[in-house]
Amino acid sequence: MRIWLLLLPVLSFAQKHTINGFIKDAESGESLISATILNLKSKSGATSNTHGFYSLTQNQDSVLLVYSYVGYQPQTIRFILKSDTTISIMLAPVLLNEIVVEGTRADPIHEVTQMSSVSIPIDQIKALPALMGEVDVLKILQLIPGVQSGNEGSSGLYVRGGGPDQNLILLDGVPVYNVAHLFGFFSVFNADALNHVEMIKGGFPARYGGRLSSVIDINMKDGNMKEVKGEGSIGLIAAKATVEGPIQKDKTSFLISARRTYIDILARPIIKSASEGGKAGYYFYDVNLKLNHIINPKNRVYASLYMGDDKAYSRFKDYYINNNERTDYEEEFGLKWGNIITALRWNRVLNPKLFANLTSTYSRYRFDVFGDYKETITSPTSTQTERYKNQYISGIEDLATKIDFDWSPAPNYQARFGIHAINHTFSPGVFSFRTTEARDSVVGNPNILGNEFAAYMENNLSLGRSLKINAGVHVSAFRVEKTTYSSFQPRIAASYHLNHAFTVKASYASMVQFIHLLTNAGLGLPTDLWVPATASIKPQQANQFAAGVAKTYKSFEFTLEGYYKTMNNLIEYKDGASYINLEQDWQDKVVTGGKGEAYGIELLAQKKKGKVSGWVGYTLAWNNRQFDDLNKARWFPYKYDRRHDISIALTHTWNTRMDFSMAWVFGTGNAITLPTLQYQSQNPFVPYYTSDIRYYESRNNFRMKNYHRLDLSFSFWKDKKWGQRKWTLGVYNAYSRLNPFFVDLSYDKNGKKKFIQYSLFPIIPSLTYSFKF
Repeated sequence: MRIWLLLLPVLSFAQKHTINGFIKDAESGESLISATILNLKSKSGATSNTHGFYSLTQNQDSVLLVYSYVGYQPQTIRFILKSDTTISIMLAPVLLNEIVVEGTRADPIHEVTQMSSVSIPIDQIKALPALMGEVDVLKILQLIPGVQSGNEGSSGLYVRGGGPDQNLILLDGVPVYNVAHLFGFFSVFNADALNHVEMIKGGFPARYGGRLSSVIDINMKDGNMKEVKGEGSIGLIAAKATVEGPIQKDKTSFLISARRTYIDILARPIIKSASEGGKAGYYFYDVNLKLNHIINPKNRVYASLYMGDDKAYSRFKDYYINNNERTDYEEEFGLKWGNIITALRWNRVLNPKLFANLTSTYSRYRFDVFGDYKETITSPTSTQTERYKNQYISGIEDLATKIDFDWSPAPNYQARFGIHAINHTFSPGVFSFRTTEARDSVVGNPNILGNEFAAYMENNLSLGRSLKINAGVHVSAFRVEKTTYSSFQPRIAASYHLNHAFTVKASYASMVQFIHLLTNAGLGLPTDLWVPATASIKPQQANQFAAGVAKTYKSFEFTLEGYYKTMNNLIEYKDGASYINLEQDWQDKVVTGGKGEAYGIELLAQKKKGKVSGWVGYTLAWNNRQFDDLNKARWFPYKYDRRHDISIALTHTWNTRMDFSMAWVFGTGNAITLPTLQYQSQNPFVPYYTSDIRYYESRNNFRMKNYHRLDLSFSFWKDKKWGQRKWTLGVYNAYSRLNPFFVDLSYDKNGKKKFIQYSLFPIIPSLTYSFKF
């Protein structure tokens, strides 16, 4: 009640007329997310939501509106506002061969209330160098200050001291639990199928919840409403193709995008020859589908699907003859993992001030290790067959429903509110074994059901022309077995304009996470297990404070931010514990009650216009952990505690047919645990037998060498009658720096023990052919 009383003076000026509508791409009909609408008369404005809808209430009769979006020609409309008015705008794109790192809106960075946030246009993501020529959205985000990559080549994200499980990664509003292809070297997101990517590292709006460290909100294309368009590419390891177009022009559209590697196909003859008829290989694929239908100007429905899998396999068969018996045997071993994600959405404009979106989703991640051995013995009088099959399965499955509202009752006040409900099914690991004669034997952890509920209220206020505030609250509850947890998470962010180009910002966010990730290694391996908070394992919790400044100068933008974050109730595997031991409950394999502390400073300098554009980022950070049952209860640096991180991303456009881009990264070496002392111990029961005893002084007590790498890319365009083609020559790790992947205690060539560094990637050139029609 007090909140509403405080808002009454604000709302008292809001009882006049509202302008609303949708903002779209003039060529494709695609919704433009976070486009800006500004009334130059009142200096008030709004932004389009995820579906391109905007609503702006004004108390002035004379209106001069400017509609703008990065990479598009702005439009200006002047009229007299006499009643509620619907204006849908089609913005025409302009050619932009430059890298752009945006704030969450098309406004200059100092105009945006939200801090700790970036949005990178898809065309600019495609312009940067890529490992083996395969564009990766998450690897581009690793170039942003405050974001670390983990290990060499990995698509994992470590944001402001958090772990990869603490990132809320959404595809069309659905959480993605496993984002890795090829053991982490590529992400599951095909850039050709995407429309918008936004990352938030702090000052989280109240509409987001369930994770501690970041939100990565990724939206698929809706499908071209005007004409059939397509694009594709053939690279070093994968090929992909995308087709989109209208089923009924300006009414119904579709999108189909598919990608597959051909490593297994290229290697098949070599493997077959080397293994005398055996087969082995690896591949991944993913498919994106979307249907989009406009029922009428106020109602619209969407259906989207993502499906992707990785599979590594080995097959072998042979026979031998002994006396009069022939024995045929065949065996197959492998592992596979993947996601299935579906979403059904219904948008409705309830009135000019109120927009609603109802969403139902299904998400499933599954990891599967399998083995199959078959033996057939044939004699002159009989045939006998024996078969042994085993399988290990883990994963997580979600069914969710949510409804969200956007409300714009006043020129200086907008609100968002909604309710979310999720039904989780956790599979912490089940092993089954079957023989020809016996029934199935099953061991492991049974499925665990959990129910999560959340509600939020988010308020955007403009108090005068200098002060803007985003304040809200996210409340949630989690029910698992007979235990219930609840949380109250306040959020606030504010910006104050000191002058027309300089702004001071500050934010606070409380976050709670009801699920944990048990990981055996930081390699992006799919053996990671998603598990819930239980009666003995509490939900993770974090508090983050951030403050900074933003400055615009001509075509340059500068941001400087400092943050301090505390984390509680973290968990880790006990030393030596593993997912493989299924006779032990997973809750007995972990240490609980962990604490984390992360703080640092981030600097981002951007140039958005001209033939040369890009950004330079720098992070100075500290990241520590403490567990009562680890490291003698002393604080220790987290594995990805990096003191310094530097990233440079630049592109140079020579002309309309050729461009060049580069990315250079530097990072302090990862912290690792190595023995400080080793000695030999005589076994009293076995004469002349000794064993090595290693003493570890503390956890993560050494550091690998510093990491740095230069990537280059040259693109050559040419227009054809049927469309456009492009050749891209890329070089990953151009000066072939042997960056450390892991370090182990081993013997050198002289037989002496020493720490040996192992590296992964030398210089890797790539050539990619791309086309559009």
